[in-house]
Amino acid sequence: MFTKILTATDKVTVRDITVLIAQRIANQANAELHIIHVLESVSTKNCNIIRHYLSGEEMLADSDYKKTIKNEISRNYAGLLNNNGNSTITVVTGFPWQEIIRYSRKISADLIVMGSLSLRAQTDKAVSSAEKVGNNLKEVIVRGKCPVIITNKKITKKRVKIKSVLACVDFSKSCIYALMFAEKLARYSNAKLFIFHMIPIPPQPKYSQADYEADFNTVTEKLRKICPDSIKRLDREYCIWGGSLPHTEVLKCAEKKDADLIVMGSHTKEKHGKWYTGSAVEGVAYRSNCPVIVLTDPTDLKPMGEH
Repeated sequence: MFTKILTATDKVTVRDITVLIAQRIANQANAELHIIHVLESVSTKNCNIIRHYLSGEEMLADSDYKKTIKNEISRNYAGLLNNNGNSTITVVTGFPWQEIIRYSRKISADLIVMGSLSLRAQTDKAVSSAEKVGNNLKEVIVRGKCPVIITNKKITKKRVKIKSVLACVDFSKSCIYALMFAEKLARYSNAKLFIFHMIPIPPQPKYSQADYEADFNTVTEKLRKICPDSIKRLDREYCIWGGSLPHTEVLKCAEKKDADLIVMGSHTKEKHGKWYTGSAVEGVAYRSNCPVIVLTDPTDLKPMGEH
């Protein structure tokens, strides 16, 4: 289903679970694995001025330094990447999201695997307490041309074997496309497909059980209409839940159904036509116990699962 997988890591001296997950996906798909490490620039005038990965001191990153970083990363994954037989490690300077996007387009990646927070953001108490994904990830999601799998510190590589897929649907354009992708993924992996939708429950006593049942029936009918016969022939289940916080209900459903992967669409500001990740995506990606795959504008994405 995937032919070229790109994963980004900012870790040099230790193994990154994000890379390990990407490596396992690449092995299962018999795909190329490309690892990129971006030496983040500290100057807008000279992108080669970075901070040393050990001392933190500003320095000029020359070819020898990049080679040192590449060799260090290679040693970390010795004996693992060789199993794939088709992997590369690239070290560049610049601003992370820009370089990740640039490299993904260069190799025509059909999947990007990233952590929810950068190493720097993980040590930033303000960022961590906000329980949101990092800016680099958000920029890659909205500007990239392929799906993005998000990992976090709770996830282990054992969760990569896909036996159940949870597709989140709110009837937006990107979520409908995400559902179509989830179908192909479930079919490819021979996995069960759970189709989730949350009915917003107003915090008002006027909203009765009869109102909820009416909404439930309406949503059920809408889900059946948007699901093609190909989905209906799958092992699938509708999960229609009431709640007030979408990300909370998605996580509850994923835990109850023991989902191995959550598929979500990002959203758009209709007035300006600008894509953004959405609070539900951020909330789920930051807390999920399994990887989360996010798709953006369907008009920017090439067909999935046709390799």
